[in-house]
Amino acid sequence: MADDEENIPLMQKLMDNSFLLLFIGVLIPTVTYLIWGIMELVSIPLAQ
Repeated sequence: MADDEENIPLMQKLMDNSFLLLFIGVLIPTVTYLIWGIMELVSIPLAQ
């Protein structure tokens, strides 16, 4: 029984963790849009 638990691949453990997948699914778009927004703000020319 202990051998079965040790032989579970890392990717399967990751995919079985629903909360981790939810966290990653929220984190990646948030960080992407945040970086995109900062790039847009930086690219706006300064007023004279």
